[in-house]
Amino acid sequence: MKHRIIVLGAGYTGAITAGRLAGRLRREDVAIILVNAEPDFVERVRMHQLAVGQNLELRPFSAMFAGTGVELKLAKVTGVDTDRKTVAVLDTNGTNGTEELAYDTLVYALGSGWNSQGVPGTAEHAHEIAGRPGALRLRERLAGLDGGQPVVVVGGGLTGLETATEIAEARPDLDVALVARGGFGDWLSPRGRRHLRKVFDGLGITVHQHSAVTVVEADHIATADGTVVPAAVTVWTTGFQVHPIAKATTLEVTGTGQIVVDDTMRSLSHPDVYAIGDAAMVRGPGDKPLRMSCASGIPTAWQAADSIVARLTGGKLPNVPLRYFNQCISLGRREGLIQYVTADDRAVGAALTGRLAAVYKELICKGAAWGVAHPMLGMPARRRRVVRERARVSATV
Repeated sequence: MKHRIIVLGAGYTGAITAGRLAGRLRREDVAIILVNAEPDFVERVRMHQLAVGQNLELRPFSAMFAGTGVELKLAKVTGVDTDRKTVAVLDTNGTNGTEELAYDTLVYALGSGWNSQGVPGTAEHAHEIAGRPGALRLRERLAGLDGGQPVVVVGGGLTGLETATEIAEARPDLDVALVARGGFGDWLSPRGRRHLRKVFDGLGITVHQHSAVTVVEADHIATADGTVVPAAVTVWTTGFQVHPIAKATTLEVTGTGQIVVDDTMRSLSHPDVYAIGDAAMVRGPGDKPLRMSCASGIPTAWQAADSIVARLTGGKLPNVPLRYFNQCISLGRREGLIQYVTADDRAVGAALTGRLAAVYKELICKGAAWGVAHPMLGMPARRRRVVRERARVSATV
């Protein structure tokens, strides 16, 4: 009987893991099922581009996984029973209804969505770009705005910076503002902050820093100090929260719902479950949790896939340190900022700016998408045989 591996979610991490497993395990020995609600791969790092009207390349999974042995199941995950080792899914085509899938190994890669932070009015009046549906709704709303109308981006992190500059560059007729709880780019190096301010000033973006938003209304936002900022459109980019399904299981999770894993991405409470990307509580250099990002998620996908292969085939477990090198920020299509960082993600003095940084960021985005379609990173597939159960047990210790 084949070893059943189910991968939940086909973002960067889930798609890479499924493809890498298929490239390293014999098809006669394993059945790999990738569950995802959409038929195409979504470049989440480009949602701000989609929101301003740019068309992104379609990347259908049917073509990506053709001939690999990965079975794509278009369905929405509605529950996971880690005691019975089953996953409940709802067919997105509406033809098969709810179905239960049994697994021997589960890879949980459902990722995250936007985080309203519980601020009143956010769910009713704010737009989010954590996924394609939200980005398309914002795209339609922005297209309907007349010149001179105010757009407010709430959140001073990487997503907020990229969104504000993308909108301001694409629609110079709009009055764009950024509202940040902390200091404007305060985690960057002095060189990085200077360039950030230069680009924002050049695009005419108003910055409200040290401003905590307390309410979102249909035509404005208000901050803790009583400031009212007009907003025909509010875009909410204050971070992410993980999919709630894991928290409803018997898996050991953090208070935020992330699955607690070891260095191989295996659940500490359920050794037949692996968690990757935003869904996992992964600690990097200095025992600091990795931030939710593509830069964090892709290495966890490689680690999980190679660890599963090692345990199933009696091979050596990987021991690749997870670390950071830089933070890549697009500031519209013509400007960028590459902030170099320490292994634990603290800014150093060096930073790349301007047009060259924009090209660098574009290459990183293209490279990430290429890596999803080529999870073996150009290396030849060398599929190994799954060992018998007794040998497998000894390999897991």
